[in-house]
Amino acid sequence: MAVLNIVLVEPEIPQNTGNIARTCAVTGARLHLIEPLGFKIDDKKLVHAGLDYWHYLDITFYKGLDDFFEKNSADSGKFFYFSTKAQHTHSKVEYPDGAYLFFGKESKGLPEDLLFANPETTVRIPMMDERRSLNLSNSVAIAAYEVLRQWDYPELQCSGELRDFKWSDLNNSF
Repeated sequence: MAVLNIVLVEPEIPQNTGNIARTCAVTGARLHLIEPLGFKIDDKKLVHAGLDYWHYLDITFYKGLDDFFEKNSADSGKFFYFSTKAQHTHSKVEYPDGAYLFFGKESKGLPEDLLFANPETTVRIPMMDERRSLNLSNSVAIAAYEVLRQWDYPELQCSGELRDFKWSDLNNSF
C-alpha cells in the first residue's frame, strides 16, 4: 500500500487532533505529532473526537521540528507544507508515495522560515479572499483525499451497501 504521512506541528486544539487521527485511521495515513502539544495526549476531548479509532493509528511523536527532520531527513523531497501564505495550489502538485503533508498550529500555522525555505513545495487550499483559514481538521481531510484521489484510493473501499436494500436489486435503470 502507498504511504501517506500527516504531520501536525504543535497542534493546540485536542478536538482537531482527534478528528485528524480519525481521518488517518480510516485512510491508513501515518500521523506524526510534533511537540509541544497544546494538550495532553490523554485529553478526553482528543480521545472523544477520535472515538474508537486509536488502535488503528500509526502514530509517532517528536520533541520538535529539529527532532522530526533528524529522523526523517532522507524523505525531504516528499515534504509538502500547507499554508494560507503559499503561492501554489495543493491540487496542482503531484504527490509521490511516502509524501509528508505538514500543517501548523491553529493560531499561527507553520513557521515562516520553513515556508520561505521551501517555496516550490508550499501549497494552499483555495478559499475566498480576506478569510482567515479553514479549520485544521478540514484542511487535513481535503489534502489527504486529494493525495488519495491522485493515487486512485489505494486499499480503500470505494463502494458500500445499504442496510435495508441491495443495490443489485435495481434494474440498472440509471
